[in-house]
Amino acid sequence: MKPKGTLWIAAFAALVVPMRVAHPQPSPTATAPAYYISEFELTDAEGIKPYSAAVESTFTPFGGRYVVRGGQAKSLEGDATKRVVIIAFPSFEQAQGWYDSPAYRAIQPIRHRSAKSRVYIVEGLRPEPN
Repeated sequence: MKPKGTLWIAAFAALVVPMRVAHPQPSPTATAPAYYISEFELTDAEGIKPYSAAVESTFTPFGGRYVVRGGQAKSLEGDATKRVVIIAFPSFEQAQGWYDSPAYRAIQPIRHRSAKSRVYIVEGLRPEPN
């Protein structure tokens, strides 16, 4: 006859182990990605051109890449924005590092003069383990 404690452990494992497999937890060591989001309305289409030509070279050293660059957008609720840009970064720190970098700060006034914008950085979800 098996001890009662062993039976409880087996029952617990039978319930919990499948739940852990079905709902994997994010890796505690994985870095969460971050996203720079810019909602903007151009006020000077010619004036923004130097910014558009230079901006990608300022964020690629920080691991940034375009996820959304203009394109079709449809407001489903609330006020519609004219254009959206989303740049993905490996981490919040890298996104902030790019935004604060001398290279980006040098071209930022062009965007300020040429568009009305709202920009922010948001942290994404950590990747789930394989």
